[in-house]
Amino acid sequence: MTRTITLAFTGASGMPYGVRLLEQLLSSGARVYLAYSQVAQVVARQELDLALPSRASEAEAFFSEKFNAKAGQLSVFGREEWFAPIASGSSAPDAMVICPCTMGTLAAVAAGLAQNLIERAADVMLKEGRPLILVPRETPLSAIHLENMLRLARAGAAILPANPGFYHHPASVQDLVDFVVARVLDRLGIENGLVKRWGAEEP
Repeated sequence: MTRTITLAFTGASGMPYGVRLLEQLLSSGARVYLAYSQVAQVVARQELDLALPSRASEAEAFFSEKFNAKAGQLSVFGREEWFAPIASGSSAPDAMVICPCTMGTLAAVAAGLAQNLIERAADVMLKEGRPLILVPRETPLSAIHLENMLRLARAGAAILPANPGFYHHPASVQDLVDFVVARVLDRLGIENGLVKRWGAEEP
């Protein structure tokens, strides 16, 4: 059975994580609903020299071609597209990931504000008891940040900071990116071989 995953990019540093995660989700065969904020477009250009299209239809065509998605596998929604399936619990996906996740988005979700499609989609996941994974990239963390994370964890969300490990002896930035993406995929229950597992013997 094909799994449906909502993926959201927000304006935190760490866009390489989000784009790599999108690639891996599509290659796994998952159906993906994608949304991203306006600031995410700025960060994508800054960190990846990637111009994310403002029109959802253009973004859908761009990423589908870039990652060889099957017809209908990827759907991209605008920030105010309230008739998107991810805006209602009656059509909730199997899981949602916000990667990267700004502290502003994290705070809004923790407060149940739901003022744009990304926040509403996250709110739907919590109220429906579906997996919600937030990948924040911020340091240092203030008491407000920590309290918001705790509130979300108690509500059922998974807080998975973009903190790569080093026991797999990374040789490149891509290796560090893949470490975090692999942990997200693990949490989603999607098999992957992006990094060497702890305790695994050398081939």
